[in-house]
Amino acid sequence: MQVVEESGMRMDGGEAPVTSSTYESVRQLASSNAVVVFSMSGCCMCHVVKSLLFGLGVGPTIVELDHHKAGREMQAVLFQLAGGRKQAVPAVFVGGKFLGGIETVMACHINGTLIPLLKEAGALWL
Repeated sequence: MQVVEESGMRMDGGEAPVTSSTYESVRQLASSNAVVVFSMSGCCMCHVVKSLLFGLGVGPTIVELDHHKAGREMQAVLFQLAGGRKQAVPAVFVGGKFLGGIETVMACHINGTLIPLLKEAGALWL
């Protein structure tokens, strides 16, 4: 497991602009790791996704947005990727592609498609 944290993020409640460099940072993280979870450290649904992946034997790269200096901007990018839904985290990328949030990950797990996706991405070998 790799945790990406860069302290210094503003927590003043202001709206964060989505810049091309922020979008590129998210894309780079997602494409250079088999599984990436964008999370908030106190989010229970984020904990559920991380626990599921750990339980399956996956060591995802975890980006705790509330501890990352560009976390608010990254969250705005994830909000757009999630189709403007209220909940932008957890946001899970598998094999460089946006899989979705808690509902999508759990649905894939229940219907049996999650493990093949993880194997295809190189996150699982068995």
